[in-house]
Amino acid sequence: MIPPRNTARVVARERLLATLLDARRNRCVVLQGPAGCGKTSLLIAWREALLSLGFDIAWLTLAPEDNELTHFLDYLVASLTQVDPAICHEATLLGGRGMDDEAVERTIIALVRGIAAHSNDVVLVLDDLHHVSNARNHEALQWLLDYAPANLHLVLVSRAALPLSLGRPRDQGLVLELDMRDLRFTAAESEAFLKAQLGEISQRDARHLHEQTDGWVAGLQLFAMRLKDKKQAATDSASADPLANAQRLDARGFAAYFEREVLSRLAPSEVELLVRMASCARVCAPLCIALTGDAQSPAEVRALLTRLESDNLFIAPVAPIESPGSETWYRLNPLFRETLLERFHERSELHRREVHRAAWIWFRDHDQHDDAVRHALLAGESAAAADLVLRVARAMQIRGDLRKLVGLIRLLPLAEVQTRIGLRLWMVHLQLYAREFDACAAAIERLQADIPDSDTHSRYRLVLLRAALALQRDETDEAMAVLPQMLEIPAHADNLAVGGRNNLLSWIYMRRGEYEEARRVQREAPPLLVEGVPLVGTSAGMLNGRCIAGFSYALEGKFIQVERISRDVLFEADQLGSAAAEAACFAAALLGEVLYEFNELDAARKLLEDRVDVLERVSIPDSVLRVLTVLSAVHAAAGHHLDAFAYLERLEEYAMQNGLHRLVAHSVAAQINRHLQNGQSDAAEAGLARIDMIAARVAMPPSQAAMGTAAEVHALAESAHINRCIAHENFDGAASRLRALIPFCEARGWQRHVAHFQLQAAVVDARCGRTDAARNGVLAALRRGHRLGLVRSLLDADPGALDLIDTVVQGEAHDPVLSFYVSRLHAAQKATAALREPPAAKPGNRGAAAVGAETLSEREARVVGLLSQALPNKKIARTLGISPETVKWHLKNIYGKLGVSSRDEAVARVRDLELGTPPITGDEAV
Repeated sequence: MIPPRNTARVVARERLLATLLDARRNRCVVLQGPAGCGKTSLLIAWREALLSLGFDIAWLTLAPEDNELTHFLDYLVASLTQVDPAICHEATLLGGRGMDDEAVERTIIALVRGIAAHSNDVVLVLDDLHHVSNARNHEALQWLLDYAPANLHLVLVSRAALPLSLGRPRDQGLVLELDMRDLRFTAAESEAFLKAQLGEISQRDARHLHEQTDGWVAGLQLFAMRLKDKKQAATDSASADPLANAQRLDARGFAAYFEREVLSRLAPSEVELLVRMASCARVCAPLCIALTGDAQSPAEVRALLTRLESDNLFIAPVAPIESPGSETWYRLNPLFRETLLERFHERSELHRREVHRAAWIWFRDHDQHDDAVRHALLAGESAAAADLVLRVARAMQIRGDLRKLVGLIRLLPLAEVQTRIGLRLWMVHLQLYAREFDACAAAIERLQADIPDSDTHSRYRLVLLRAALALQRDETDEAMAVLPQMLEIPAHADNLAVGGRNNLLSWIYMRRGEYEEARRVQREAPPLLVEGVPLVGTSAGMLNGRCIAGFSYALEGKFIQVERISRDVLFEADQLGSAAAEAACFAAALLGEVLYEFNELDAARKLLEDRVDVLERVSIPDSVLRVLTVLSAVHAAAGHHLDAFAYLERLEEYAMQNGLHRLVAHSVAAQINRHLQNGQSDAAEAGLARIDMIAARVAMPPSQAAMGTAAEVHALAESAHINRCIAHENFDGAASRLRALIPFCEARGWQRHVAHFQLQAAVVDARCGRTDAARNGVLAALRRGHRLGLVRSLLDADPGALDLIDTVVQGEAHDPVLSFYVSRLHAAQKATAALREPPAAKPGNRGAAAVGAETLSEREARVVGLLSQALPNKKIARTLGISPETVKWHLKNIYGKLGVSSRDEAVARVRDLELGTPPITGDEAV
């Protein structure tokens, strides 16, 4: 509990100290790196600076024996006692009263309350955290991080990765993470360190040692101790970056200029090289050497490239293609290349094919497949091109280059594709990717007949494609029908097939309500490697598998687990870019639902609105469902009813286009609830008739309706009828339906829905005078809600739910955990109410708005008129005969001119200013 003694610093780490001081009010600071990289020394210097700024510092250096939960908690409390005993007064009283999860959580909450009441900011440094591997210690530390008040700043120092979820504070910009890349010395710091150790060292030798050790402090120390010889570091050579700045005229108009100013100055062999270079979009020295064959020596080729660049002769260095390397890549000025291509096309076909053949072989051998395929086709070797596409398709899928793969397959002659089962399987995969479901299903049936029984791997891949198509079509029964075939995986199946099978199995188990089994598949799956690299991206990758595990928790309502998984996956997927686009969309959908559940409404909107268009095109139906329902709910909570209905209309349109009855039911059920809240009884009755029809259409015999679409639609229909009963004060009818619906959801593991309906039933009981039943229902809902981390599910149960909760809790013996939870619900309710408050009017604001409104174009005014009908963007686009992107552009302009941020505000502003909107008639009538 005492920081290590400060020693004289050989090198001042001013760069890192400044970074740490800037982050002094962050929720969390993480220092992760190997031994000897200066973590503790840096923190000692930071501690001195913080003390002078009035911060209180608690320090705990952990040892292996602290891995026991009792020791860890005792030392944690004791370290904070060093700051102020009052912080730990309540936590100390709880010591020795049990070490179950509830007791540990009570201790953490007591510490949180004590720190929050402390007058100063408190920095808690946990050094050598890698010694603590006990999962229960990690859970306690996670609670401390999740519940931390604004004046607590955790500093976590470890040699290993931290088993904590930092997603929430990271997304809020409250985490500073420093790893070996940050902690290593810069070249200047390495030089200063070596001079302090050795007395004198040249700058070149210092730089060489810095590069050898990559700035690792302990490595530099070792070199300093054993230094015998000095080595010279290679110096960087400056390179020019010329770009021709000629006028963009017809290429032939520049031909004479290029002939006179460039080509006439070169030897015939050099001109020949340039003509061959023009056949490729980009070139490097080894590629140019391959293009020339034996006509020129490698030295001559490199000399010409150097001369062209140094003399600014219309050649410029560019970023390396595919995999970066030591070679410099160049591109010819487009006009110069056109001139050279004219010469190239004047050559015989045999000569051109020889050049393209040399290019395709070089690109093939250097794993630059798209260029290789194009040059193979130009060389007349279509069979070789098709074989190459088949060989590299998996690698392109893993990198997220499906669009590029689509382009390559379309380049191939159809006959070459049809003669290869592998390419036909890829066509099915790409049709699935493009959501061409009917074509995909037809292709699967044709392949079923054409793949020989002996080709077990291709047949198994077809099984996986059939299951994936069922998933995209929301056909759970069809997916379950192929389950026996999926379980019979061929021997020596590649890891992509194994990963795809695992993820599809998890999905099927999850849809059957076997949540733990779905997670077990992911938990027990060995790490999947493809060519030595972990398979993380693609639908078969581990990130998607983690999302499915997170989704299983979401169906149960365990949102604390969902948040940790979705934040971490989204962070990792965003780092990988297109290779993990599917996982990023999946994780964003889950996180959006979490943010709404936790009442972080603005964060949910910002996360999802930027991604909704892409997600709707590439993700699975359940992701789309969650995104659109959350966006609708967020806008409804903010009082933007037009936006709320627009997102539900968009969900219904998406569902209808793809024949997804379950998603239609979700949209209709949400619309019924919105209509009832707005007092629109006729619209609500029409919706109830629709959802009853959907429920009847998908209904199955009771023996078969344990899970799946029928059960989900039944619950939606019952919930809609319950809301109608409550709206019409038919409390006995609502209670009767709730008594059946709660055990129905309980049996299927839908814990969030159980908590929601328990609280709704308690409100109904209270209105019927059943006080004891209401009390028991409230307590049951609160205990379940706290365990799951629910907020909106309880607040959305009924407008009077929170008042009933207060009445019940006030009559109970003091329970700090329950009180803490209820205070969170109150804070969420207050934050939601603040969203509905209109912004304060500024002097002259109305006049400014009027001026802006008067500048609406006729088309913009028509868009506003359609907004008032709660139409989604796609319907507005069809009505006006424009694209959805144009509608978005109009909305942006409209919002800017009117000074608003939502559809409701735009319609209200136009109405308030009495501007009116042009009537919608003729072809534009809806």
